[in-house]
Amino acid sequence: MTLYEELMWRGLIQEISSPDLIEKLNNGGMTFYIGTDPTADSMHIGHYSSFLISKRLAKAGHHPLLLVGGATGLIGDPKPTAERPIISKEEVEKNIKGLTEQAKKIFGFEVVNNWDWTKDINICDFLRDYGKYFNINYMLAKDHVKSRMDVGITYAEFSYMLLQAMDFYYLYKNYNCELQVAGSDQWGNITSGIELIRKKLDKEAYGMVMPLVTDSTGKKFGKTEGNALWLDEGKTSSYELYQYLINLEDSMIIDYLKKLTFLSKEEIEKIAKENEKCPEERIAHKALAREIITDLHGEESYKEAVSISEALFSGDIKKLSLKDIEVAFKGLAPFYIAEDINIVDLLVNNKIVSSKREAREFIGNGSITLNGDKITDVEMIISKKSCIEDKYLVIRRGKKKYFIGIYE
Repeated sequence: MTLYEELMWRGLIQEISSPDLIEKLNNGGMTFYIGTDPTADSMHIGHYSSFLISKRLAKAGHHPLLLVGGATGLIGDPKPTAERPIISKEEVEKNIKGLTEQAKKIFGFEVVNNWDWTKDINICDFLRDYGKYFNINYMLAKDHVKSRMDVGITYAEFSYMLLQAMDFYYLYKNYNCELQVAGSDQWGNITSGIELIRKKLDKEAYGMVMPLVTDSTGKKFGKTEGNALWLDEGKTSSYELYQYLINLEDSMIIDYLKKLTFLSKEEIEKIAKENEKCPEERIAHKALAREIITDLHGEESYKEAVSISEALFSGDIKKLSLKDIEVAFKGLAPFYIAEDINIVDLLVNNKIVSSKREAREFIGNGSITLNGDKITDVEMIISKKSCIEDKYLVIRRGKKKYFIGIYE
């Protein structure tokens, strides 16, 4: 397969700006860019699919640039339904530092910041040198502007399209950057840049967008209840990422393997057959988790995530280190113990059960475990010696409900 054929097979191309781009993609040697605004100091898993396309192009001999939007981040790309909150300059600077370090570490891209070529342009030069090339009717026809016409759009957000077009123009002129790559929601901004380059330089540039990666209901990949799944391992552990990936819906898993891994067509087709024969083994889910976590954080982090998951599944809690316990139960509010206490009182006092009667029933049924061991004695006294490394109590009620205690 050519590069273009492979990208199409993986479902990674929704639209290209010109058929001429196909041959250029297959031949290699293009400089291209992908951008992100510094709304946080880490990218999240939703960014991952877009940045993987860049890694694929780099492997095929193209040269990637990552643009961090120090200027565009101060304005904000228009959201479809409401105005995006403005973030402070100090926050933008902090986020740029984090994103730049992360991009170099994970993806190895050359990083550029559009603040560098935007900061010295005065408003009159901006309007004369760039604004004059954009017809208002042309801008109003763009989907991300049109969707906001009923609720209203500020002039600052309306100008975002010009700023992004100016980025493409600058990178074309100074880095010979011929291609912009992004998710499909950026198509209007990309084509504006292509038009600006054509009008100002009489040159042709190209755009390519991929479909947004979603679940079967159209919800964006990586959107979970609560916090985002960050690519920074300090914000989202490999174990948390593993749990998210291993529990993805079955109907989409082969699609995700195509879009989110470097596994070959033959490898993915083999996994698909094995997965169909034994869906309960979650072969495809495990392959996806292995590929993504290893790519982001390395093989050791992946193995640690699997080890924690297996220990929790089997109930062999004693295999876990203090660090593993902290990682596995990061989102769980702990209860605290200041002195030795009867097991029944501990369960009731910390609302693990609703009453002493229920506590005795659960214990009698073998439904309470402490650090992986089944509790059978209602007279048992919990002390510091009962804790893992004199600190943690891991209580499980039933098959899945965990509670964490800390002995102070």
